[in-house]
Amino acid sequence: MLEHVLSHLEALVSFDTRNPPRRIAAEGSIFGYLRAQLPDFQVEVNDHGAGAVSLYAVRGTPKYLFNVHLDTVPDSPAWSADPHRMRRLDDRVVGLGVCDIKGAAAALVTAAQRVQGDAAFLFTSDEEANDPRGVAAFLARGIPYDAVIVAEPTMGQAVLAHRGISSVLMRFKGKAGHASAALDPSASALHQAIGWGSRALQHVQSLAHERFGGLTGLRFNIGRVEGGIKANVIAPDAELRFNFRPLPSMDIDGLLDTFAGLAEPAAAEFAETFRGPSLPSGDVARAEERRLAARDVADALGLPVGNAVDFWTEASLFSAAGYTAMVFGPGDIAQAHTADEWVSLQQLQNYTEHVARIIGHADA
Repeated sequence: MLEHVLSHLEALVSFDTRNPPRRIAAEGSIFGYLRAQLPDFQVEVNDHGAGAVSLYAVRGTPKYLFNVHLDTVPDSPAWSADPHRMRRLDDRVVGLGVCDIKGAAAALVTAAQRVQGDAAFLFTSDEEANDPRGVAAFLARGIPYDAVIVAEPTMGQAVLAHRGISSVLMRFKGKAGHASAALDPSASALHQAIGWGSRALQHVQSLAHERFGGLTGLRFNIGRVEGGIKANVIAPDAELRFNFRPLPSMDIDGLLDTFAGLAEPAAAEFAETFRGPSLPSGDVARAEERRLAARDVADALGLPVGNAVDFWTEASLFSAAGYTAMVFGPGDIAQAHTADEWVSLQQLQNYTEHVARIIGHADA
């Protein structure tokens, strides 16, 4: 079975699905390849614009939906060989997307070809840009499933909880002048930004005791600050970008209000540019209820259950829409988005066997 997985994975890696620039076509591309591998499935390929494409494939009347994204991050000059040519080493394969997460896609196709059973797959191409058009279009249809299993690198363990994510753009306005003047703290846009950052970090530290499902505290990062003219000119403008990753039990809107209120004076602009809910979604009680429901599904399917994780996945979008959802895939997240990205052969083998068993026992 592993050789079939590697054959499909080699083909999938050869398709350039970097995102950006996400120049992915609905036909004659990776989606054409996948359609050809699933001849006994009912297949729908939908183009959602801007290179966002989804393929929804169904055979029989399955209870579970497998979801996997096919887009990858861009490669870097640090790669030691062509990233779109898969290389097999003693215990692993190397190639762009093998870990995140084309290895899972190859395993799904292999399992479907080797085992005759009910199955449903949703392949998308827009996850790496935080622009989930494919998942959103599927959710709008309201197709019922007992659970959704989203493939991301989890070392072959079912992950039932992870953090949400919110990204924010802030702009500060000051008044240009000579830096020798007695400085009103609010005159410099950069001083405003730095002061805000200090207060924000203090607030994050105050939340270090918060817990949910093995996760603790609030993850927070100021990723970019720019502005000003030169060292002896008071900065009239500044721009700051930050994101935070809340626990499932935290209120994103409340956190946004708090961060906005820490600006002195108020920021000229404070805009959330992306939001991804936590897994599971809902208030504390509802989130715990959904986590336990996902645990029941994992146990019923014989999947090993792992710890909650800090990274975000589209499983949370399914949870927010009312589905029981979990994250389950081959590979280690530490290898994702790296030069010479790799996934172990054993992880691919184990994941394929789990999927084949689930497909082969549709009434599980």
